Amino acid sequence: MRWGNLTKFLVVIVAILAVAGYYMPPLALSIKQGLDLQGGTHVVLEASDTPEAKVNDDALQRVVHIIERRINELGLTEPLVQRQGDRRVIVELPGVKDPEKAIEMLGQTALMEFQDESGNIVLTGKDLKDARAQIDQSGQKLVAIEFTDEGTRKFADLTARSVGKHIAILLDKQILTNPVVQEAIPNGKAVITGNRSMEEAERLAILLRSGALPVKVDVLETRTVGPTLGEDSKAKSVEAFVIGIAAIVIFMLLFYRVSGFVANVALVLYVMLLLASLKMLNATLTLPGIAGIILSMGMAVDANVLIFERFKEEYRNGKTLRAAIDAGFTRAFSTILDSNITTLIVAAVLFFLGTGPIKGFAVTLGLGIILSMFTAITATRFMLKILINANIIKNGKFFGA
Repeated sequence: MRWGNLTKFLVVIVAILAVAGYYMPPLALSIKQGLDLQGGTHVVLEASDTPEAKVNDDALQRVVHIIERRINELGLTEPLVQRQGDRRVIVELPGVKDPEKAIEMLGQTALMEFQDESGNIVLTGKDLKDARAQIDQSGQKLVAIEFTDEGTRKFADLTARSVGKHIAILLDKQILTNPVVQEAIPNGKAVITGNRSMEEAERLAILLRSGALPVKVDVLETRTVGPTLGEDSKAKSVEAFVIGIAAIVIFMLLFYRVSGFVANVALVLYVMLLLASLKMLNATLTLPGIAGIILSMGMAVDANVLIFERFKEEYRNGKTLRAAIDAGFTRAFSTILDSNITTLIVAAVLFFLGTGPIKGFAVTLGLGIILSMFTAITATRFMLKILINANIIKNGKFFGA
């Protein structure tokens, strides 16, 4: 018996299990969750033609970009905004507590116009540089706006010739305020008053900052996923995950004994690395993503099964444990590589051609395959070689042979 190798083996095993036990729970809880796990709002928007603007590919792309900007301004976590076909946009808002206000903002065109008393449009939202909600000294809620250089010139000219007259500020053809100009304003700054609350002023400022939608957009469908349903989905996913892990652990121990134990430790390492990778990628976990994780776990064990079966064949052919394990890994490597590459190709196709949850499934599956190859070929082999070199187990039966 070689005590140095045995000690090294035990230290590696304890270290992996201890680190996993300490870091895995907080890692799993820190990964962002999608709509199907935490609840929220699913919205389908449809762009439609108007006499002023027709729907085309460029217009829909700008709609997606502007809606993303509006959602980001709202501070929502991990929203999903994607095109569907030629006219529709899918929006998912995980954890949204007040979906009505969010939906109202998403579909609002937010076309701002400045009109003189004759009804001529002198400035539009395109001339805006910034908009911020503020409270003045009297406690009035307002939106302070600042124009671009060109807008500043237009606004200075408008106010200079409108002293003593009204300037109407409209949003989607509805008058927000209609003040009388007291003097020319050359600095390109103005305020919009009439907001009843700070929340309303902030909402208007977000709309103005994000810009006007290029075409008319209607809310076609709204579906709310309640937190109870999300929690139920999450609980069932966790249950499936635990059952899958338990089945794999028992199978490996029964059929491959000590080798199976080492493979199970490597599987724990694999799960920890996968969770850490998802956290580093700032990924959002969904139900299809969990399915990808469970599937990749099965493939990780499949690689170990191929290795151990090759190992058993070599041992039965008269090789020593050390020579058999080396030959088993060497002979199984090409098979494992070929099967995993084909699956990676499928995952890549799903990622680049799929949308939403399909992409999430592809990411977890592809990442899981890469990490499973590392743990099966590197970690499992390293631990088994140390154990065999310790010379504590000499009978191949303990390795399932």
